[in-house]
Amino acid sequence: MNSSETKTEVILIGAGIMSATLGTLLKELVPKWEITVFEKLDKAGEESSNEWNNAGTGHAALCELNYTKETPDGSVDISKAIQINEQFQVSMQFWSYLVKSKLINNPQDFIRPLPHMSLVLGEENVTFLKKRFEALTKNPLFQGMEFSDDPEKLMDWIPLIMEERNLSEAIAATKIDTGTDVNFGALTRMLFDHLESKNVKVKYNHSVNDIKRTSDGLWELKVQNRFSSTVKRHKAKFVFIGGGGGSLHLLQKSGIPESKHIGGFPVSGIFMVCNNPDIVSQHHAKVYGKAKVGAPPMSVPHLDTRFIDNKKSLLFGPFAGFSPKFLKTGSMLDLVTSVKPNNVLTMLAAGAKELSLTKYLIQQVMLSKEQRMEELREFIPNAKSEDWDFVVAGQRVQVIKDTDAGKGTLQFGTEVITGAEGSIAALLGASPGASTAVHVMLEVMAKCFPQQMKEWEPKIKKMIPSFGVSLMENTELLKEVHTTTAQTLGLSEKELVFS
Repeated sequence: MNSSETKTEVILIGAGIMSATLGTLLKELVPKWEITVFEKLDKAGEESSNEWNNAGTGHAALCELNYTKETPDGSVDISKAIQINEQFQVSMQFWSYLVKSKLINNPQDFIRPLPHMSLVLGEENVTFLKKRFEALTKNPLFQGMEFSDDPEKLMDWIPLIMEERNLSEAIAATKIDTGTDVNFGALTRMLFDHLESKNVKVKYNHSVNDIKRTSDGLWELKVQNRFSSTVKRHKAKFVFIGGGGGSLHLLQKSGIPESKHIGGFPVSGIFMVCNNPDIVSQHHAKVYGKAKVGAPPMSVPHLDTRFIDNKKSLLFGPFAGFSPKFLKTGSMLDLVTSVKPNNVLTMLAAGAKELSLTKYLIQQVMLSKEQRMEELREFIPNAKSEDWDFVVAGQRVQVIKDTDAGKGTLQFGTEVITGAEGSIAALLGASPGASTAVHVMLEVMAKCFPQQMKEWEPKIKKMIPSFGVSLMENTELLKEVHTTTAQTLGLSEKELVFS
């Protein structure tokens, strides 16, 4: 084994959208810092960020019903939807800055305008959707949303879904034209091309095997070249673990107290894909339905128009599945080896609590193609089996931790874990993930570089005009941001009119 040592300011583990975003932000703020990236695969954006491994929804809570909950008094709580929408606006502003500054080009290669819709069946759900629509449209962030329970209007909006539908059941939808389809794989690759042009060292086919704190306060990584099997030691003042599902094992190896009592539960997904141009041409929207009882939020059924490599296709799903791997390219031992003395009780508590989820996943795994077609026919009544194939989506690892809600609570969002002194951070969890990457990485920077944030603030505000400000409470800024990002990114330029 060859062993030599290099030192750098920043090491990013994993070449996905999170490392790409953090690296790009840091290069803009401190160009002189040396940054090295290690990725175990042979190119960027191949795991969770890859365009076939996620739904490509620019998550802005425009159509996702799981971000708005009905409260016991019958009203609809939209606080989570507001939070996610504001966070997506931050991403849009940053991408717009990168395009305007010519740091990346051709925004249409990674983002396109696409209506976002919610669709529900049954009187009770129609009542909920109308209440949700009324609550959201009082807020400036959701201006332009329409509601309809008129089958003729819905035929105009979603002909493929309405054709040959039995209308004995109540049906309603909301539609907003400012939604997006985002190719996070393409964006990730663009950002890494940019970073390499700024002298960031990106080492593909390099696997981080170990990480530990040294006596001089630095982090030392053991990094193996997957081809030559040589292992080198790399030291850094700051390490970001952005390896998707693989982050949990590395976080555990760091030994920081914050890594204790945290577990991970892997959930895989399968999409059905249609490339028949006659069918694809009849649908132009992302249409989200309601999750089945016991289903994790990432399993909300939706029928999406997708643009991948300039080709339009339809995706339906996801059907949840189970694999003990934490990454698509991971090991069958990932789940077992993530169980440690400090998190075994947390994991067992989650297992006891989440029996309905376990049952749901087993049922999903057992579904035949024809059974999956039956679920698709709830969206497209006349769907034919021969027009649809399967594509395996990315692995997601839901975080399990002890919270005020009790031991072994399953977390369904994106979690940032940072060491107390801010020299290490890790990103765990799932949706809305990629859509809120810029907000999440600014959060990492605020926790890990508190002294520098004051000095960086003017430049951050230049990149993200709404930084530190609520767009919901500043409608003039919201209007300005909406107009400029739409123009720069080539999106829907419908003017916002506030009632």
